[in-house]
Amino acid sequence: MQKLFAAFTFAFIAVTPVWAATQTVTLSVPDMSCPACPITVKKALSKVEGVGKINVSLEKREAVVAFDDKKTSVSKLTEATEMAGYPSSLKQ
Repeated sequence: MQKLFAAFTFAFIAVTPVWAATQTVTLSVPDMSCPACPITVKKALSKVEGVGKINVSLEKREAVVAFDDKKTSVSKLTEATEMAGYPSSLKQ
């Protein structure tokens, strides 16, 4: 009976998908000042593995980013914008 239970438990775990948690954060990007800036920021963020939807607003000087938290993190997102010349921080 224990072997049957163990086999069932293993089979259940093996076929149960592991769902990644999608997070959405808003990054403050204060140095954006021209129409090309959001394009550059979006391009930098899109190169980060695990990033999904990106919405960059010049008017608000922010980027809203949806990402897979199993593949990336907020620090990797801010690092990407900084490497592109636009330091960012998590907007509270």
